[in-house]
Amino acid sequence: MTTKIGFIGTGVMGKSMAKHLIDAGYEVHLFTRTKAKAQGLLDAGAVWEESIASLAQKVNVIISIVGYPYDVKAIYLGEDGIIAHAQPGSYLIDMTTSDPVLAETISQAAEKKDLHSLDAPVSGGDIGAKNGKLTIMAGGKEKDFEAMRPIFEKLGENIVLQGPAGAGQHTKMANQITIASNMIGVSEAIMYAKKAGLDPVRVLKSISTGAAGSWSLSNLAPRMIKGDSDPGFYIKHFIKDMKIALTNAKKMGLQTPGLTLSLELYEELAEKGLEDRGTQALIKWFEGNL
Repeated sequence: MTTKIGFIGTGVMGKSMAKHLIDAGYEVHLFTRTKAKAQGLLDAGAVWEESIASLAQKVNVIISIVGYPYDVKAIYLGEDGIIAHAQPGSYLIDMTTSDPVLAETISQAAEKKDLHSLDAPVSGGDIGAKNGKLTIMAGGKEKDFEAMRPIFEKLGENIVLQGPAGAGQHTKMANQITIASNMIGVSEAIMYAKKAGLDPVRVLKSISTGAAGSWSLSNLAPRMIKGDSDPGFYIKHFIKDMKIALTNAKKMGLQTPGLTLSLELYEELAEKGLEDRGTQALIKWFEGNL
């Protein structure tokens, strides 16, 4: 059977991901709330669909990467959604960072309709998406994961099945918890270097390859220094992720002081009108530049 892919969501990361699939020779059908955002992909050969239902009826693999859990719930479980209209035997891959419990619910609903579901959130931001080097954290059945591996390999490099449905989302929460505290450390380090009269670019050359090294330090700290707050990953979406992580941590009886502090700082940025800036805009809090 020829693989036909439906792709829902062409935002900062989704547009690059869909383009990789088109370039790989897949027939890609698109749906997004704003058609204009998909025009570049349509020019590259993608097929536009007027609704999720229409898309679901024409493909056998559906990938989504949208904004919030309520978006995921609507496109998968709504009356005009994917599960109600997908062809039996189709594979459903939600790559949104969403709620692990919702991923489990979608998996259960999909199985009743002879559909194969995977939650597969990603990490790597706009840079990883553009370069096809995303980290993909999957939850679901191993046979379904292996069937979709060729598609995943067009999008990323570090591709790991973490466990059953919901495991991919739980892994992404661990990822976001790590980043939350790290972004505070990166911001503080840059400000310390500046206050000490050092060249922060030169400081990065030393600390980014040592024990303090991290993706955020290598990729976002240079943007902080330049004053570039264009979104590779939106503050509003990071706040959403941290809230999901905090809710699940509380259910487990886990204290997360680093996550709690990071959420407070980012919420303050959002209140100041920076919710559509990239997460590296946290440096503005430390600069007092709000």
